[in-house]
Amino acid sequence: MAGAGIAVIVGLELTGLDEMNPLRRTISEHGLGPDGWIFGLGVGLLATGSAAIAVSLARRKLAGIVGTVTLMAWSVGLFMTAWFEKHDWSVGPSMSGSIHRVGSFVAFLSLPLAAVIIARPWQHRERSRATVVAFGFGICSVLWVMGIGTAMLIGAGNGLPWYRVMPLGLVERGLAVTEVAALLALGLWAAARPAARPAQEPAPAATTQAAAR
Repeated sequence: MAGAGIAVIVGLELTGLDEMNPLRRTISEHGLGPDGWIFGLGVGLLATGSAAIAVSLARRKLAGIVGTVTLMAWSVGLFMTAWFEKHDWSVGPSMSGSIHRVGSFVAFLSLPLAAVIIARPWQHRERSRATVVAFGFGICSVLWVMGIGTAMLIGAGNGLPWYRVMPLGLVERGLAVTEVAALLALGLWAAARPAARPAQEPAPAATTQAAAR
């Protein structure tokens, strides 16, 4: 399901190259206009697939509480961006636009934390290629986020909007690619591991004695 959502968004990116500057325009701008529901569908599918991966990792006891919560926060943030469309802030504030922005921040901040926490190599005795890839892309995502934070500080210090300090569209797409790659690596890791079996309760003493006789 996550793969289907990614395919929808990539399709929008490819078909919109003639109309949108990927260096400056954000991915969410695909959600504007009469065909915006397609973007919402793609993001919703990605969010649903991400939640399924989080549940799968939790069932296999690979994520832990913090990892599961942060990965679910990524899914919730995606749902918020899918349901509430992007807003043109030049015409004034908007409740829908504010919720969309909050959802974007929650999603983009949560996935790097989830990937690093879940796939950290010192936590697992057996390393796999998927965990190494997920951890590596998680670190790359953290670096992207740190770069955005640096741009915000530079903009604040020079009286410039932070999104004018850097090519926002390019940076957002770079961050999105690394985060989705980390997510897919986590999904492959979960798919390769069998679900943890529940602990069997010891048989009652009377039953054990009867069986011994």
